[in-house]
Amino acid sequence: MRAKIGVMLFGCGFLDGSEIHEATLTLLFLDQNGMEAVCIAPNVNQSDVIDHLTQKATGQIRNVMTEASRISRGSIKNIEDVDASGIDALIFPGGFGAAKNICDFASRGVECVVHPEVERLIKEMHQAQKPLGFICIAPVIAAKVLGSFHPELTIGNDKATANALIKMGARHKVCMVDEIAVDEKNKIVSTPAYMLGPGISCVASGIEKLVLKVLEMIGE
Repeated sequence: MRAKIGVMLFGCGFLDGSEIHEATLTLLFLDQNGMEAVCIAPNVNQSDVIDHLTQKATGQIRNVMTEASRISRGSIKNIEDVDASGIDALIFPGGFGAAKNICDFASRGVECVVHPEVERLIKEMHQAQKPLGFICIAPVIAAKVLGSFHPELTIGNDKATANALIKMGARHKVCMVDEIAVDEKNKIVSTPAYMLGPGISCVASGIEKLVLKVLEMIGE
């Protein structure tokens, strides 16, 4: 039986949702390794909608789950219907939606609040000792939810964001775009991806390593 790997999505587009390259690469590497990806999203409205051509807010209202279904080709579960017993690992691609739609780190920094269902699922996975992967800016969510366990995380080398992670209880490891930070004790893997860039091939290398390490942690 194929392992089921949750992939948390939170919109569609790097400025207001999931980073499409990072999400797609995660799904690709899971499929190439014979895993079943279970795409998950909260059924809430985005905090804002950005025109990716002009990079300006449009004032529109869009639903996170509806937008995320563009990436998952319509196959997506409401996070309220997912618990740790139904998946073997959980991976968070990046994109500003991670810091806007499932937490408000973009506006509140270390005082951010994480969506309660996202917090619940992360805590369930951690308690069940099931692996977690965080890409790009998504490690801020791990720091906020699991800070009391002092997870080792990376967001690359941005000092301000690294300091925010540390203030929330995490330990930060400086990594290059094609590297991963591995916390064996907490079963957490992270990689900088587009926190560093500069392009999809560089980002792909780090994400592939993250996926393979997560699968190693579940014995695949």
